[in-house]
Amino acid sequence: MMKLKEIKDNAKRYIELCKLLCADSRTPKTTKIILWIAIVYALSPIDLIPDFIPVIGYLDDIIILPALLYIAIKSVPENVYIDNYDQVFKR
Repeated sequence: MMKLKEIKDNAKRYIELCKLLCADSRTPKTTKIILWIAIVYALSPIDLIPDFIPVIGYLDDIIILPALLYIAIKSVPENVYIDNYDQVFKR
């Protein structure tokens, strides 16, 4: 099982990767829109299921955010993804 520090470091790197993908002119506009939706949803105080409901309240965040990021990353052309991935993970 991954240690908490590894998870935190990987999360920071993937956030940086998403920033680079948004800034890259070769990234499709639909991908940029999906990434912005994920950012807004993560920062928004309004959720589909309110967070004050035990367990279920956070479940929507745990499912929706990774799903949006997965869809966005899969819609990036492979060469664009690899170029940006190398910048972040092969430092």
